[in-house]
Amino acid sequence: MKENNFQKKELVTDIQDRLNGNNIIAIASGKGGVGKTTLGVTLAQAFSQKGMKVLLFDGDLGLANIDTHLNMTPTETLDNVIQMNDPLHLAVTHEPTINCDVISGHSGKQSLAGLNGAQLKLLTDDLLILATYYDKVIIDLGSGIYENILQLAQCAKNCLVLITNTPTALTNAYQFIQLLSHENPAKEIGIVVNMADTVHEGEQTYQTFLTALKTFLHIEPKLKGIIHYDSMVKKSLQEQTPLLCFSPSSQAAQDILKIEENLSSKN
Repeated sequence: MKENNFQKKELVTDIQDRLNGNNIIAIASGKGGVGKTTLGVTLAQAFSQKGMKVLLFDGDLGLANIDTHLNMTPTETLDNVIQMNDPLHLAVTHEPTINCDVISGHSGKQSLAGLNGAQLKLLTDDLLILATYYDKVIIDLGSGIYENILQLAQCAKNCLVLITNTPTALTNAYQFIQLLSHENPAKEIGIVVNMADTVHEGEQTYQTFLTALKTFLHIEPKLKGIIHYDSMVKKSLQEQTPLLCFSPSSQAAQDILKIEENLSSKN
């Protein structure tokens, strides 16, 4: 009897953790073209390969592209369920290539990009409930620092901010973190450096970025990983094939697997 009661307490705690977004990871950048979707898809597949039940959510409202990356044609999209006031789970499509569930958006749909505050609140509440059925939920956030992006980011306990060694990418990522940390100072933010020629270059990029964050925002997000520049990434995108399927031994794929291990060991 004591063992059963203990198991019930564990179950209640796990459900509460998931309702609080503790199993959700948001991937952000503030700028487009830095590799958010590739990181999101690859992380989702990596978690799935560990036996986890994973949901990949396309949070790039208005410019969704996960379906393009995966060469999939979902029967339902996020736009469909919002327009019909249907529950969010009806937009879930299982993608066997990565063995994950996916909620796709619809590129170019201004109805999603222009959701009002009440609609965003309903969407995030529904996502938190749906997340209780999964071990991991990956949100691929859109570019920029718009209200819908920040509100979706608030669903996640962990937010990975992807940066590259370019002034625009660093500036936009800084602005995103500034707003996110202001709204929720307790948010766990991690930094991932992408497209680095060497580990040393990646570490230098992180240190430069960290100095600005420490000086002006008084926060010190940890480095969660460095992803090397890898031509296999571009080729996998051209083939619309996930990186772990197209070239699992490539340097970028191995770097992202290390990030997954880092995130899993923390939990």
